[in-house]
Amino acid sequence: MSTCTTASAELGEPVGATAATARTWLLIEQPGPWGAKALTGSRLDPAVGRALDRASDGTGVRIALIRRPGRHADLHTPARHRVHIGHTAPGRGWVRSDTVADPAELVELDFAALGAGSHGGFGAAHAGPPLALVCTNGRRDRCCAVRGRPLAAELAASGGADTWEVTHLGGHRFSPTMLVLPYGYVYGRVDGRLAKDALEAARSGRIVLDGCRGRSTWDRPGQAADLAVRALAGEDLEDALTVRRTVAEPGGGWSVLVAHTDGRAWDVTVARTAAQPPRPESCDGPLGTPALLEATGITAVTGRS
Repeated sequence: MSTCTTASAELGEPVGATAATARTWLLIEQPGPWGAKALTGSRLDPAVGRALDRASDGTGVRIALIRRPGRHADLHTPARHRVHIGHTAPGRGWVRSDTVADPAELVELDFAALGAGSHGGFGAAHAGPPLALVCTNGRRDRCCAVRGRPLAAELAASGGADTWEVTHLGGHRFSPTMLVLPYGYVYGRVDGRLAKDALEAARSGRIVLDGCRGRSTWDRPGQAADLAVRALAGEDLEDALTVRRTVAEPGGGWSVLVAHTDGRAWDVTVARTAAQPPRPESCDGPLGTPALLEATGITAVTGRS
């Protein structure tokens, strides 16, 4: 039986510029089953889930639930919940970790400050290897469970990363999908080799372009521009590039200014087209023509910021 993942791969749909947008990620441990909308469809109190959703709206903070890989459907609610908050802006990224007795405590966080990059002293700096978040929520799409759970288990068994299953990273048809923190790059169609390469690169502050969907810090035009400049310049340092400005063009598309820490800069023209032929964007959804964003021109510029 065909799935959204096999259809996307067979059609050669590019994974670039498809990452969910989030300057800051709030990740809350919640074992047990997850529903399609996990904040209100899990063992997390749905009233708390709704309050967190309201508090984060429009702040640049994206909330997801996490759990350790392995059997978990019958796990009881833990006495304390592990919480990771990761900010992804280049040169200003961080991950802070703590435990809370009740996730309701998190509603009192200053979400606007978190989205802007201020952790307000929450928890302590995350010590250890990069965080690897693999989407495994089969209630959103079965590809995420069928393909994501084995990858999460493999990474957990091999060590080298702090591995968690996560409720949603977007782009079911690119499963398995993986977010790497602290830098916020997301990968798609990930196998064990690519995952380990990406995580090893992250340990030294680098990215792997193969399978990279983009940096969640940026909107989708910014993701397309960032990846295009990296490919052109051969740049793999995570924090070397910053998207300074994105301007929508009157005739469609965008002009994106990307700056390097060494002073170089590029104007990148990004165009939007619709994927053809139609394909399922999720296994239980109708055929669709998802937007494809592609850099169609790159011009080096000087004297601009």
